[in-house]
Amino acid sequence: MPTLYIANKNYSSWSLRPWVLLRELGIAFEEKIMPFHGGAFTRFSPSGKVPCLTDGATTVWDSLAITEYLAEAHPGVWPADKAARAFARCAAAEMHSGFMALRTQCGMNCGIRVKLRRIDNALKGDLARLDALWNDGLQRFGGPFLAGGRFTAADAFFAPVAFRIQTYAPPLDDAANAYAQRLLALPSMQDWYRAALAETWRDAAHDAEVAQWGTVTEDLRASETSK
Repeated sequence: MPTLYIANKNYSSWSLRPWVLLRELGIAFEEKIMPFHGGAFTRFSPSGKVPCLTDGATTVWDSLAITEYLAEAHPGVWPADKAARAFARCAAAEMHSGFMALRTQCGMNCGIRVKLRRIDNALKGDLARLDALWNDGLQRFGGPFLAGGRFTAADAFFAPVAFRIQTYAPPLDDAANAYAQRLLALPSMQDWYRAALAETWRDAAHDAEVAQWGTVTEDLRASETSK
């Protein structure tokens, strides 16, 4: 059984991608949480980062590489239809390398609610692209997921964005918001969210980033004093 090393569920968007993919596809795995403040990720990850998957003697240390590794043994990772598969791969790759303003100004922090102070042109551009990309997939392939009727890696790569939408409520069109709500309602996403709220760890850098761009209006996380 493979082992997936992840960081704090409240903060770690990169960890969520392969985790939710494994869960939604019913692929058995062992989960090991390594808090950001807990020390050396280099003990198991050559890059010193998470997520990292170990499977016997094989180590895979990037979320997109983990996805492709899983796809070699599990056809459901990507859509069966050639056109849908091409779209899904493009969408996942675009999320993997793009949307930098969204990442910076709306960092993943599942357990809080934030009012953004402003939405600058860079973030407006990312939100417009998100609207366009999601609507393209939903309309072309019929939904309810980005590349058709089944959850695939494309949806896994945008799962952290759904939590960002829940936290920051950025302006998106109705179809994009509805898609985000579908992701948030998945049992696997609900399990992740409950675990994120229960965490008592805090990462000062992540929390400071939130304060740079917005004002926290609600904190639903378990108290640090409940450790």
